[in-house]
Amino acid sequence: MDPELAPYLASGPTVESAHPAVLAFARAHATHEGDAVETAVALYYAVRDGIRYDPYSAVLTMEGVRASSVLSAGRGWCVPKAVLLAAACRALGIPARLGFTDVRNHLSTARLREQMQSEVFYWHGYTSIHLGGRWVKATPAFNLELCTKFGLLPLEFDGRSDSLYHPFDRAGQRHMEYLRARGEYAEVPLDAMRATFREKYAAIYGAASGAGEASLGDGDFERDVAGELAEAAERRDA
Repeated sequence: MDPELAPYLASGPTVESAHPAVLAFARAHATHEGDAVETAVALYYAVRDGIRYDPYSAVLTMEGVRASSVLSAGRGWCVPKAVLLAAACRALGIPARLGFTDVRNHLSTARLREQMQSEVFYWHGYTSIHLGGRWVKATPAFNLELCTKFGLLPLEFDGRSDSLYHPFDRAGQRHMEYLRARGEYAEVPLDAMRATFREKYAAIYGAASGAGEASLGDGDFERDVAGELAEAAERRDA
């Protein structure tokens, strides 16, 4: 193994590839033993669809973004879902790291927009997996059920080409725009993320939440999105 890949195979404080629950999860979904590409694909779908996307749960603490935490909760925002996928890959000997970019996400709710005061999602997370001698991007954030409900194109992953958000949804409406790449890391860069969130999302992560504990708290993201889509349909039909 290339020594430069060693950091992306090691278990860490958030990418807990040696955690018993993560190991069990990875082994349970590794249906193609010995084939790194097919194994990574199987793990991608296990995380994408087995963990519900929930941006309301976004906290910037070590505990909040750990692979074992999102696995236990069964839900998470883009960063811990990417962490879980990276940890599961490493658990099976597949190098993986965490990538981050700023995106303009048009799937949001009034609650998110009011608190964030922005359409931009800073430090959106994805997983970068080393397959076939190169790094391939995989984005396991939006589960299939969510995409089906809200008319989004689910992201597929074949282990050979990058899996990034489609710019438009099924109806041709703008969905996701990539704005700025922030690099790829062995571990979650919590300090840098906290600094950006304190600046950009001051209403949520301002001075009162210096350690990143703040979030939108209780709430049902899917219910809120469904309600807003229903209201928009009523307005169109009126």
